Amino acid sequence: MSDTATRTMIRTQGRRVYASFGARPSGTRHPLVATAMVLPLAALLVVVFGGWEAVVTHASSVAVMLGR
Repeated sequence: MSDTATRTMIRTQGRRVYASFGARPSGTRHPLVATAMVLPLAALLVVVFGGWEAVVTHASSVAVMLGR
């Protein structure tokens, strides 16, 4: 319990650093920005691990489940 003051000071300093650079430390990122950040990694993982067939199979089963 005696160490909580130190952790609070470190957290407060971190917030000041975010404020000085204009970044938002909370989870307020727009969903399209998050999607644009994730898609290149997802494409790379599909190519590296050969998961294209799995993606097509899952998309097909979802389409059947939705009634298409």
